[in-house]
Amino acid sequence: MPSDNYCDNSGPVMAHLFNRNVLLGVSGGIAAYKSAELVRQLQELGATVRVIMTRGAREFITPLTLQALSGHPVHTELLDEEAEQGMGHIELARWADLLLIAPATADLIARLAAGRGDDLLTTVALATPAPRLIAPAMNQQMWRDPATAANIATLEQRGFRMIGPAAGEQACGDVGPGRMEQPPAIAEAAAAMFSSGLLAGKRVVITAGPTREALDPVRYISNHSSGKMGYSLAQAAADAGARTSLVSGPVNLEVPDHVQCLQVESAMQMLEACQALVPDCDIFIACAAVADYRPAEVQTQKIKKGAEDNATLVLVKNPDIVATVAASTPKPFTVGFAAETQDVLGYARAKMQRKGLDMIIANDVSDSGIGFNSNDNEVTVLWSDGEQALARANKPAIARQIIALIAEHC
Repeated sequence: MPSDNYCDNSGPVMAHLFNRNVLLGVSGGIAAYKSAELVRQLQELGATVRVIMTRGAREFITPLTLQALSGHPVHTELLDEEAEQGMGHIELARWADLLLIAPATADLIARLAAGRGDDLLTTVALATPAPRLIAPAMNQQMWRDPATAANIATLEQRGFRMIGPAAGEQACGDVGPGRMEQPPAIAEAAAAMFSSGLLAGKRVVITAGPTREALDPVRYISNHSSGKMGYSLAQAAADAGARTSLVSGPVNLEVPDHVQCLQVESAMQMLEACQALVPDCDIFIACAAVADYRPAEVQTQKIKKGAEDNATLVLVKNPDIVATVAASTPKPFTVGFAAETQDVLGYARAKMQRKGLDMIIANDVSDSGIGFNSNDNEVTVLWSDGEQALARANKPAIARQIIALIAEHC
């Protein structure tokens, strides 16, 4: 393959948060002063950080401090008309790749365990599909109280993860467990949330973006695909421990970390690249929006506008890349996409059966909020004897859920 079309971002996997949106929740304890350092640590690992502060947190550190450090306005109120017109609580919940609450006081932990949604932070915690990581901080006796232990157990049963608390001397003079972990340790734990190991040892090939079918040296046939979903899947697969190769059509996206990327233009080039990679792969995910047809003849010179009102363009069918891969021997676990505008699940299941796929992801591209070029998605994952709907979320969050389902069924 031409070297100028190949990008190798693979290498030793180290803790990082590049291209991750971390929503930091700060509650009202003395450890809130450490949140300033935590913002910096998260940013050093590559994260984009936004901050929610409870009313109690604002008694210990000012929103202006965290705004200056994060580079974004701090969110404080649930019923704030101006904030809701911008990035309101539901948009914040969808924006986050990770909700990190540090410090998490005994009171906040109790409200989360009770399912309360009486302020902005607890409401976002209920509304987000993102993983949730909590760093408890409280007096040692409060930490040892059976009520706190029961609340922690409840949250862990619901999927919350904990880091700490540490033991040592506390602000009140007591000595024992309850101190919030140090910011570097919390930031590392946040990065580790994205390293599941679900696909450790697997080789994954993913296609992404559109293809361009040339008419002449100036014009081409293409579509509106941005490549965001495919690139998110590549990042999620790499985070899950897979050796990940991305075959990408023309997009304006950075290649994810720890991913090898081969850049192509046309459907024929994409097929050639996939056929070279597939013999060594375990999982093939066809996320690219490949043109169904290409011009029968590509003109060597620019086509000039003539006097005719109409022009005829002869097209020929492109090869079906995902069907070709599904028919190969040995066959990798093959996943397709069905971007439909009507009878989405019906068309998707028929496509899965017709092409011999192991799994298909169906999405309704007629919805502008989750269609081409959007940052969010809402899909249904189908396999031979089941299906699972994934609620609307940002594409990295959807990608992680898809990778988890693939790991479960492959």
